[in-house]
Amino acid sequence: MRRNLRTLDALNIRVWDENTSVPVWRDYCEAGAAKAPMPKGLEVVPVKIPGLPAHLSAEWLQPAAPREEAVIFYTHGGGYISGSCSDHRALVAKLALSTGLKLLLFEYRLAPEYPYPAALEDTLTSYRWMLTQIQPSTKILIAGESAGGGLCLAALLALKDLAAQGEGLRLPAAGVAISPLTDLAMTGKPNGIKGSVEPENMNAWCCKYYVGSGDPTHPYISPLYGSLQGLPPLFITVGTDEGLLDDGLRFAEKAKAAGVEVRLIVGEGQTHCYPLMPDFIPEAKYAMREIRAFVQKHTAS
Repeated sequence: MRRNLRTLDALNIRVWDENTSVPVWRDYCEAGAAKAPMPKGLEVVPVKIPGLPAHLSAEWLQPAAPREEAVIFYTHGGGYISGSCSDHRALVAKLALSTGLKLLLFEYRLAPEYPYPAALEDTLTSYRWMLTQIQPSTKILIAGESAGGGLCLAALLALKDLAAQGEGLRLPAAGVAISPLTDLAMTGKPNGIKGSVEPENMNAWCCKYYVGSGDPTHPYISPLYGSLQGLPPLFITVGTDEGLLDDGLRFAEKAKAAGVEVRLIVGEGQTHCYPLMPDFIPEAKYAMREIRAFVQKHTAS
């Protein structure tokens, strides 16, 4: 932890303000991810998604013998300002291997260069393409972590609205949101953060960059403010020692009140996105086991 803090300090990205360099943060994330080995038993299959800007990548993460009845559509995190296939591949490989399902990982345009609605537009483009690659009977699980957890919930709201408008898009069978960012208006109860994991003030600047000139309470930006009736079953995890604790708790409470089936796990003493951490952390191992059971329940033939 001390080494991480020294690195953040040296790069001037431990405490965020208007002078903090987003490109430096992106490079920091990529460098850290490069040290994480890919687990065995997983094949990376690059794909080109028509309609996505040419600089964006996408790929299937495919277990050696994947279950054929379902796939995972994954929206990566990174505060809407960072994130890529390369810096998330090893992280989300755990979900593909644990569930035994093929996982589509794709990139979307990032803020501040591309504020809302760019990320959601690219997500819907990728989702429509994925539908052309699977059988009509194949079930879909949508999942994401952090900002990607909020994006997967926002995508569910958008897909629900498009279906109601007659576009005919299939809704996912279920969703998994890990430490989701659901309120970019930041009206929730503040929670203590850990400096090496969540740099000070970073969330406020990420929200500012993504919202841009938009309304932070628009449901497609902040799904907490949406009409949640009719959403598929949801699995939500948060840690007690993370800044987005209240975002996850409030969304889960509102979804339950709207009649949505919600499985909520709160990791005592756990930090941001802890289920994706290595299995030697007991709480991470438990959370991933519960996610696997939830996925199997809602994607079984």
